[in-house]
Amino acid sequence: MLHDLKIVVLIPCYKVERHIADVVASVPAFVDRIIAVVDGSPDGSLAILQSLSCERLLIISHEQNLGLGAAMATGYKEALKEGADIVVKLDGDGQMQPKYLESLIDPIANNLCDYAKGNRFRHTRALSSMPKIRLLGSIGLTFLTKMASGYWNVTDPQNGYVAIAGSFLGALDFDRLSRRRFFFENEMLIQLNVEEARVLDVPIPAIYADEKSTMSIQNVLLTFPVLLIKGYFWRLFQRFIVRDFSLIAPLYILGSIFVFYGLYSGLSAWCQNAPRNIPTPTGTIMKATIPLILGFQMLLQGVLIEILSTPKPEKSILRRTNNCVSKQKDLT
Repeated sequence: MLHDLKIVVLIPCYKVERHIADVVASVPAFVDRIIAVVDGSPDGSLAILQSLSCERLLIISHEQNLGLGAAMATGYKEALKEGADIVVKLDGDGQMQPKYLESLIDPIANNLCDYAKGNRFRHTRALSSMPKIRLLGSIGLTFLTKMASGYWNVTDPQNGYVAIAGSFLGALDFDRLSRRRFFFENEMLIQLNVEEARVLDVPIPAIYADEKSTMSIQNVLLTFPVLLIKGYFWRLFQRFIVRDFSLIAPLYILGSIFVFYGLYSGLSAWCQNAPRNIPTPTGTIMKATIPLILGFQMLLQGVLIEILSTPKPEKSILRRTNNCVSKQKDLT
């Protein structure tokens, strides 16, 4: 127990037989319960977990591989039954250092945020050891995830080292959690924004050894933009129309209509006149340009209002958290 709160560590397990025993053994003593969800792993992960002598360990096994979202949903539901105050996700592959658990827990325990996540981009030295394919994928997805989730103050959205307040778990729709391995973190941010949760980035380096990345750039490029666009419209509808009709909604809706009309009008005129070398009349140009400019301004205003309305920790809190992590790193 830490800060008089019940701390639960959730470990999704899939093909982690090489590291899972060391990961469980390295979990700090202040953690009250360790929930390991073996998601239909074809290797010996389940057998190794069952052989461990650890009273805090609870093992849950899926007969089939259902995906990371399903494993996390199972673990989160169990954590709620356990009465967890804070739940931390710790991967079973040894890439997340348990010594940083307290750095994720403290901001939530002190009511400075509701969801704390690691940020590898603040550790340049550790980042240099990150596989290039993961680095490129994470950078490319950062901007899209900022737009889809509404958390413009958050970077490294693919970081899976996260902690969440137990009070927010009950508000999440576990059925919506993506089954795709690398999209779970993005879906969490989208849902948390709808619930107006305060999200904090905590600088934590990751460990990369000789394992190969399973992130497929082709798969990410084909699937993630579609998933993020769907999540973006779902979030806008839920937060700014269903729950509270905000000025953001008409700005986005009217702005999109004007931009679409301006583009359509301009392209139609160009397609009609360009092949015949006919100059486009000034009135036709203005008919396309004015809606395009007006729509862009509306969308920009909507983004600015959304940025200002997003719940986020104060910068002073972030500086204090960064200082605590730096001191901890120096001590180790």
